[in-house]
Amino acid sequence: TVGLLLICMLIVLENVMVLLALWRNKRFHSRMYFLIGNLALSDLLAGVAYIVNNFTSGRRTFFLTPVQWLAREGSMFVALSASTFSLLAIGIERHMTMVRLRPCETAGRGRLLGLLGACWLVSVLISALPSLGWNCLDSMSSCSTVLPLYAKSYIAFCISVFSVLLVAIIILYIRIYRLVTSSGRRVSSRPSERSLVLLRTVVIVLGVFVMCWTPLFVLLLLDVGCSPQRCQVLYNVEWFIALAVLNSALNPLIYTLSSREMRAAFLRLLCCC
Repeated sequence: TVGLLLICMLIVLENVMVLLALWRNKRFHSRMYFLIGNLALSDLLAGVAYIVNNFTSGRRTFFLTPVQWLAREGSMFVALSASTFSLLAIGIERHMTMVRLRPCETAGRGRLLGLLGACWLVSVLISALPSLGWNCLDSMSSCSTVLPLYAKSYIAFCISVFSVLLVAIIILYIRIYRLVTSSGRRVSSRPSERSLVLLRTVVIVLGVFVMCWTPLFVLLLLDVGCSPQRCQVLYNVEWFIALAVLNSALNPLIYTLSSREMRAAFLRLLCCC
């Protein structure tokens, strides 16, 4: 628990630094970096939600009302949803930018605002469904083992939505990669090494996201289709959550290791320059 709390505090610190670096450097004031900032914001929210969850779990859970419990878990679902939709938004923006030879700045700005707004609106709506009634308070036999007040049908719905999103994201990034590596087609008016580095960074972020969250998704699938008596692993959810939490701590490290400019921005922040 102490180790998980330290990771959560590291998540908050790292992602605050990412947001500050993006805000203070005009070089990062582009649509792609705004979307990366949105991903950092969702990771920051995840860190805060995990800290709150850590302080209100265990024996303290029994002092929470159902509304408070659903709100606590809902905040974590908002962060997960926002992270997933941010990856999709980044892919859409990168693809639209590359296939248009003469991108319209006004249209690009409108698309950015639309992607950001849709990302958070859909995330909040999906996460609010249990609080709006899609829970198992009236039918305890349909409750999840991992998330006790959530209905198994809601867990199955979330897994289906996120699985479809991940497949769509992977297909989108494969298409982008083919556009980048295609020597016979000019995919942008001014292709630059920085845009390729940025694309590589985002692909690494996507790969790490899949590796960190897949075990928890598999556990939730078992939760839906397997009884606790047959699947004892359902009682060891802490390890799966810890791996998922680690994803929000790894993203800022990926930014700094993959981008020379981000490393320089981080060093300036650390040196207070």
